[in-house]
Amino acid sequence: MTLNGHESSVWSAAFSPDGETIVTASLDRTAKLWDKQGNEIVTLNGHESSVWSAAFSPDGETIVTASLDRTAKLWDKQGNEIVTLNGHESSVWSAAFSPDGETIVTASLDRTAKLWDKQGNEIVTLNGHAGSVWSAAFSPDGETIVTASEDRTAKLWTVQNLDQLLNRGCDWLEDYFTANPEERLEVCEK
Repeated sequence: MTLNGHESSVWSAAFSPDGETIVTASLDRTAKLWDKQGNEIVTLNGHESSVWSAAFSPDGETIVTASLDRTAKLWDKQGNEIVTLNGHESSVWSAAFSPDGETIVTASLDRTAKLWDKQGNEIVTLNGHAGSVWSAAFSPDGETIVTASEDRTAKLWTVQNLDQLLNRGCDWLEDYFTANPEERLEVCEK
C-alpha cells in the first residue's frame, strides 16, 4: 500500500499510539493524517516552509510538527492548529512529546533543544552542543532527554520541574543575594 498525496518528498512518518492513524511530514509544507487503508484524513496546513517531522502525543489526540520555518506546531486530529512553538533561531528538525504528553521537546539547527508546555510557553533551552541538534527524545519515564547533534555527540539532560529549576537558580544566586540582600527575589524566599 502506498500513501499518495504529498507534492514533495516525505521526510517523516509515524503511527498514532493506537496504530489506527499515520502522520506524514513533507517538504511540501504540510503534514497529513491517513487511515491504515491509505485514505487521507486531513492535511495540516500552516507552516511557511518544509515540515521535517511529525509525531503523535501519547494519547493520540495531538500532533506536533517541526519545520524549516523555525517553528513547531501543535494540531488536533481534525487539522486545526492549536499553538505555534516559536523561539528557535533556525530550522526545527524534530519534536517529540513527553510520556505524559504535557511537555514537548524540539531540536534545532540553532544548536539547541527547547522544552515547551502544551500552551506554547518555552520552559527551558538546552544549550551545550557545538553543532546543529538533529533530534531529541524523552526517556520512557520522562525524566531524561537525549539529544543528537552534528557535533558528533549525543547528550543526556535531566528534566526538572519548575520548582526544581527555581531552586537551582536561587541556589546559584545565593552569593549575589548575600552581597545584595535588597535584590533578593520573592520566589527565592521559600
